[in-house]
Parts: sequence; C-alpha cells; structure tokens
Amino acid sequence: MGIPIEEFIYGFNFLLFLLFGFMYLYQIIYLLYSFKVKKRKSSFNHTVPFHKYAVIIAARNEELVIGQLIQSIKKQKYPKEMIDIFVVADNCTDRTAEVAQKAGAIVRERFNKELVGKGYALDFMFHIIEQEFFEEKYEGYFVFDADNLLEEDYVLEMNRTFHDGYRIITSYRNSKNFGQNWISSGYSLWFLHEAEHLNLARMNLNTSCAISGTGFLVHADIIKANGGWGHHLLTEDIEFSVAQIAKGEKIGYCRNAMFYDEQPVTFRQSWNQRMRWAKGFYQVFAKYGKTMIKNIFTKGNHHRFSCYDMTMMILPAMLVSFFSILVNMAFLIAGVTGIIDDREVIPVTIATILRFLCWYYGILYLLGLATVLTEWKRIHSTSWKKIFYTFTFPLFMFTYIPIAVVALFQKVEWKPIAHTVAKSLDDVR
Repeated sequence: MGIPIEEFIYGFNFLLFLLFGFMYLYQIIYLLYSFKVKKRKSSFNHTVPFHKYAVIIAARNEELVIGQLIQSIKKQKYPKEMIDIFVVADNCTDRTAEVAQKAGAIVRERFNKELVGKGYALDFMFHIIEQEFFEEKYEGYFVFDADNLLEEDYVLEMNRTFHDGYRIITSYRNSKNFGQNWISSGYSLWFLHEAEHLNLARMNLNTSCAISGTGFLVHADIIKANGGWGHHLLTEDIEFSVAQIAKGEKIGYCRNAMFYDEQPVTFRQSWNQRMRWAKGFYQVFAKYGKTMIKNIFTKGNHHRFSCYDMTMMILPAMLVSFFSILVNMAFLIAGVTGIIDDREVIPVTIATILRFLCWYYGILYLLGLATVLTEWKRIHSTSWKKIFYTFTFPLFMFTYIPIAVVALFQKVEWKPIAHTVAKSLDDVR
C-alpha cells in the first residue's frame, strides 16, 4: 500500500525544512555567539602607526551625492596627507566628474559601453594609480560607492584592524534611509544582521568574513598580485571574497568603522538589483563552486569552514527554495487538472505551504527583531518604524524566492541604481 499523497506532500516539505535548518544551523550559532561578543569591552593599541591609503570611488551619474561622500572623507580624524581620493566617473552623462573634482578628488573619466560594471571601473582606476601615482606607495585601497557617508573615525578604526595583519577588511554598514519604506528597511536590516550577527561572529571565531558591495579595504599587495581588479561577474564583491577565501585569505571585520549607504525604495529598483545579485551568485558558484567544495574536505579547519560558509551563502538557499516551489506547484497543478485523482491534494498542498511559510516567517521575524534590538541606538529612525519594519522584513526576504527563480533562466545585465538621498552625516544621525 502506497503512502497517501497528503502524507507525502507534508513529509517532503518537512524534509526540506530540516535540510534548510541543517545547512544554516551554524548561522544561528553565529547569532547567539555575537550576543556574547557584544558584551566584551574593546581595547585598542593607541600606538598604531598611520598607513597611507588611496580611496577609490566608482561613480556613474552621481552628482547629487558624491560631494557629501568626499566631504565625509576629508573630515576623517586621520592625517590628511595619508589619504588620497580617486573618483572614476564611469560612463557619466551628468556633472559627476565636475562635482567630484571641485570637492577635492582626483578624477578620471571612463567611457566604455561594452565593458560595463563596477568591476571594470575599479580595474581602470587601479591601473591609473599604478601608472601615474606609483611614487605615492599606497599600502591599501578603500572602495566606496558614491552614495556612502563615513563616520569621522572610520579610517582610523579600519587602520587598527589593517595594522593587526588583516589584508582585506569589511566594515559596519548602516543606512541613510532606514525608515523610508519597507524595502529600504528590509535592505538595512539584512546588512546590519550581516555585519553584527555574521561577520562579528566570524571575526571572533577566527574564520573568514565576506565583503558586501562597498565599504571595504584591500591591501595593495593583493591588488598587485591580482594585476588590478580582475573580477567582472555581476557580483564582483562576492566573486572577490570567494576567490580570496579559496586562496586561503582571511577577511576581517571592523565593527567600529561605520559607514552609511542609500537603499533602493521602489520594488522595480529592488527587483533589478537583487536579480543581478542572484544571477551573480549563480555565476560565482559556477566558477568557484568546485574549488570551494573541494576545499571543504581538504583544507585546515578554519579555512575549511570558511569555504563551507561561503558556499552556503552563494547558492543552496535559493535552489532549495526553488526546488520546494517547483514540487509543490507540480502537486497543485496535478490536483487542479485531475492528473492526481485525489480531492484532498489541493487543500493539503496549500495548507502545507502555508504552514511552512509561517515557520519561515517566524524565523525571519525573530532574526529581524534581534537585529533591531541589538542595533537600536545605531538605527536612525523613529521607534515605531523600527518595530513596524520587523514585521515587513520577512516579506522582503520572501521576495528573494521569485527573484532567484527568474534569475536562473533570464539573462541579466548590470543596471545602475539612481541615488537621490543627498544628506550629510548631521542629516542622517
């Protein structure tokens, strides 16, 4: 006697739920461990020498916001002669180059409609620096997006971690527009969670962190060894992280270095951006997945776990979700069309899907709530919005599912995100 169809549907979804939980249980451990780490008092070596840095900003039609970023860099509590600011005005049709130059940056314009994307712009500027400014002997390179703003002690704090020996360092990513709507708050909560509940734990457990888009520092030796910035997939940041971790590099995290960036506020912008991210994750897995999986079983303990962590980050959640939807939709269609002659298959499938969606919603809600509570003072918004957006955070995360599915089949190209939140640090705080 066969298994009743309704039991099979429930069992299938339950097994996927367990699989998902097994793959990401370590992130719950990260979360709990981060609570412990946050209670520790920081101690600093105040005799750390000042290292010389170049700041690189890739900007495309960013005349509204780039001036504020450059001013926040110039206001750093760090020797002015130890920081130079470079802006690559990439395929701009506005006054980005002019505004950046007036603000005090060294500007180079780039026009190339075939090689499009941030990775190409960064590579262009790295080669400019190598050819024209090699006498400056920069020890490291900061990378920012034009919409970013830095706290006054950002470079000072990053310099401490750099001096400790970390050759790649990411930082605390806050948001300029948390309270604008459920989309901007969704992004904001995820980046805060990533910083303080993932990277903080990784750093203190002696495993590798990951850079995420902007707000990071790279040692000049790494750029020199790479021959510039040779990462041109749709998610050049994740590609860079995975490539370096595969080589054995350990990426650090400086929680005391805070910067702000602007989050998308329309669903179309968000869809396009996250579609690129999803497609980029698939590209990174296709290029590095075999190496990362091999390293999980052959390298040392810390490196092995870093490779596992990054592998979980770039692929499985999307595919498990997609597979679950595919199978459940197949049962629904079979029930509706009469292929499965069981009147219970439709209500059972719908009830099972709703049940597990409730579970996932609850988990994501607790994750968002924990992030709001631990980062309460650093989130610049009203109290009621901080609480309200914990309820919409799971909905924001659920929208990744259709995005991940469509990204599997659709051709995706890099598209710029317009930035309009022209604020100074005083406006954001």
